[in-house]
Amino acid sequence: MSVARPPIRVLVAEDHPLYRKGLGDAIRSRPDFALVSEVADGRKALEAIREYAPDVALLDIKMPELDGISVLRAVERDGLVTRVILLSAFTGGEVVHAALTHGVSGFLSKHSSGAEICDAVGAVARGDTIIGREMQAALAGELRLRGTSDAPRLSERETEVLRLLAEGLSSGDIADRLAVSATTVKTHLRNLYYKLEVSDRAAAVAQAMRGGLLE
Repeated sequence: MSVARPPIRVLVAEDHPLYRKGLGDAIRSRPDFALVSEVADGRKALEAIREYAPDVALLDIKMPELDGISVLRAVERDGLVTRVILLSAFTGGEVVHAALTHGVSGFLSKHSSGAEICDAVGAVARGDTIIGREMQAALAGELRLRGTSDAPRLSERETEVLRLLAEGLSSGDIADRLAVSATTVKTHLRNLYYKLEVSDRAAAVAQAMRGGLLE
């Protein structure tokens, strides 16, 4: 004889009354879900999470008192068992990155259908992480941006000069190895020092290693 599983307990936090009602109705339509609380701001959401310990909390990213990211951080900080799904009308990559950094279990567009949101609730309750297509695209853009901002972009020739520099070759030796003039090597070195924000060879190699530019 199979034992019935307890329903997935869900909290909804959304400051817009009509959208909050729509979320609540979607959750109530599922026999395997139980809506434990509906609140209109982030502070009440955090209080309800602490009081009811729902399995999943559906949080609007922008709410009065505390926004969704702030509630997520508090859940992570306090080691609460509730898994968080954030909902947003906007798909900024920086916000998606911050949410993932703080352990979000789901991030969906508010344009998602009720069925899509409910499916995400069920998946998240099982331990999955669900990121909507729009959010994935925004995150990819943010990661590309961070990649280009965290490390300088070197030309192919500058990278060659940097590697030879790391091998201990002098400017003259580098010129001979690359079959270019000493003046050309000096130009590449000047560009390297500028991009790496250093003033000498040793510092250039050290900075390049820290930034992952040298394997």
